[in-house]
Amino acid sequence: MKITSVRPWLIRSDASYWGEFLFVEVTTNEGVSGWGEITTTTRLANRALCTILRQIGAAVTGENPARIEYLWHKIFRSFTYMGSRGAAVECVSAIDIALWDIRGKVLGKPIYELLGGPVRDEIALYTHPNQAKFTSKEAVIREIRDIVESGHTALKFDPFPHQGRTADGQSREQRDGYLDGSMTRKDEREAAELTALIRETAGSDVDILIDAHGRFDVPTAIRLCRSLEEAGQIDWFEEPCPPESLNALRQVREKVSAAISWGERGHTKWDFVPVLENKLADYIMPDVTWTGGITELKKISALCEAYYIPVSPHDAAGPINVVAGAQVMMTVPNFYKLETSEWNLGKYDHLIDRPLDVSNGSLKLTPKPGLGVEMNRDYLQNHEIELD
Repeated sequence: MKITSVRPWLIRSDASYWGEFLFVEVTTNEGVSGWGEITTTTRLANRALCTILRQIGAAVTGENPARIEYLWHKIFRSFTYMGSRGAAVECVSAIDIALWDIRGKVLGKPIYELLGGPVRDEIALYTHPNQAKFTSKEAVIREIRDIVESGHTALKFDPFPHQGRTADGQSREQRDGYLDGSMTRKDEREAAELTALIRETAGSDVDILIDAHGRFDVPTAIRLCRSLEEAGQIDWFEEPCPPESLNALRQVREKVSAAISWGERGHTKWDFVPVLENKLADYIMPDVTWTGGITELKKISALCEAYYIPVSPHDAAGPINVVAGAQVMMTVPNFYKLETSEWNLGKYDHLIDRPLDVSNGSLKLTPKPGLGVEMNRDYLQNHEIELD
């Protein structure tokens, strides 16, 4: 069996927070194809990745898709001198996921069976409220109650008001090209009030997870975390400051009591080693579509296991992101929960061949080979974004 093509599918979809998904299909000369995903958070990044993927496709055409580890390193090392993190690893991620999908289909087994077999029967989830619906106190209560009644035992949100938006939806920091890092006292109070309301509504048995989105400087992150600790008994504080400086993360960690979660912007096992060695996080949250694919997520999880640190994969994109992370977590002893963007994932139904079963707050994977889902090719073809 040989690889014949690597095809990016940039798709327009209302199911995406950013209005589009970026899937990747790897095809072979024996008619078996596999799917990956690397949806990013900006239009510019998605289009740049499509260009890189086409070049990578030419480099791996003719290779044996069963040589997953070899191809991971071949692609990764091709970018060493231009920076093997970021975009390069995201492309590796998509192809790696697709290769595991192919391997499972060829062997007739789900991916988790190829990674050592399951250590659990289903995947516990945490999810997000739709904050666009937070138009009143009553609306917040309704949204949180829906999540709790759906069976989820953890939810995550960003309580901090963003400092204005441009016409295309970007934050002030993106618009001005500089990360401001601050937060007004008024906005801090509003964040604390919202957190207190959500804790009161959710009750004491639900984990409340706070996402700071890597937005704050050190003193602001410390102040905000302390404020939320007092307001709502929070269970983690995620990405308090930008990922470029682990020293900044250390300063915040030393001054707050809440558990720290880190990792959605971490690329490969090498980014996670200093975080683990320096005891900078209580939870690690790699994104399978950004950190290096199924191969790398499994390795990062093993590193965390040696430190007794729980793994909780990040997900902010589409159905391949969800199921690829879940396939790995079926085999990981030190697993906490898998992220989903909403408690009801019916928004993905038109993209895949069968709905994802997330009843009672957990994902049930099927025993079907590979990832266990197939993309709806007709929908992809009818909604593909044409690139120059």
